[in-house]
Amino acid sequence: MRFIRKITIIFFFLTFAFCLLPFTSYAADLSEIQQRGYIQIGVKDNLRPLGFRDQSGNLQGLEIELAQRLTQDLLGTGKAKLRPISNRERISQVLDNKVDILIARVTATPSRARLVNFSIPYYLDSTVLVTNNPSFQRLDDFRQRKIGVLTGSSTIARIKYFIPNAELVGAISYAQAQNLLESNKIDAFAADASVLTGWVQQYPQYRLLNARLSTEPLCVVIAKGLQNDKLRRQIDILIARYIETGWLPERIKYWGLPPSSLRTQEQEQQLSTRER
Repeated sequence: MRFIRKITIIFFFLTFAFCLLPFTSYAADLSEIQQRGYIQIGVKDNLRPLGFRDQSGNLQGLEIELAQRLTQDLLGTGKAKLRPISNRERISQVLDNKVDILIARVTATPSRARLVNFSIPYYLDSTVLVTNNPSFQRLDDFRQRKIGVLTGSSTIARIKYFIPNAELVGAISYAQAQNLLESNKIDAFAADASVLTGWVQQYPQYRLLNARLSTEPLCVVIAKGLQNDKLRRQIDILIARYIETGWLPERIKYWGLPPSSLRTQEQEQQLSTRER
């Protein structure tokens, strides 16, 4: 009887301890992905020039090309299964194992890093201004002017810091911000370069100012767990190679994005040595 009671108590404590452990979802590791012959990648299909559909309905863009190149180098003859996803469900798609990796304009942040792992950056995004008024050339030109920002976005603090005398006008969506620009209710709109580049490509009357007000690393998202460490390290190696060989900077330029000052660790060390 005492033995049974002892076993019951041990089982209770083990169960309780297990419940306290952080939940770690299972994701396919690199060897499993290579064995099955395909990799599932979450992407955007409505965000020019990162990921969008052309007139024929085919996926195009910088992130689409990166997904295809990674697939080629990770799997050889394997293929990529690209899964378009919304912003709201991006991280959950990785946590729920619906995709193996995510290349969908995800910025690496400390809060997200508690949930998932990130590769080294493949693009350094930034806050920029877009305007349809040719007389505005510099940040100083926007003093006492109206600048649109997305309500509740981190862009607000950056504009207040760099252009403290500007009047901020909130917009609940990019569409509303565009309407405010078209109706001359704002002089410029501030947001991420990766988004506003698409505006300029679709609407030539807009142009981006050269000033960059922030730096946000866009990274490939991989599920946490030791089983995914080899996949993450291999993706890091490949992205570093794409930067070093010039393939990634060339594709960034091809898609019309502002230049990204990406460097590999080796290039950083060489630059540091020259500056001494």
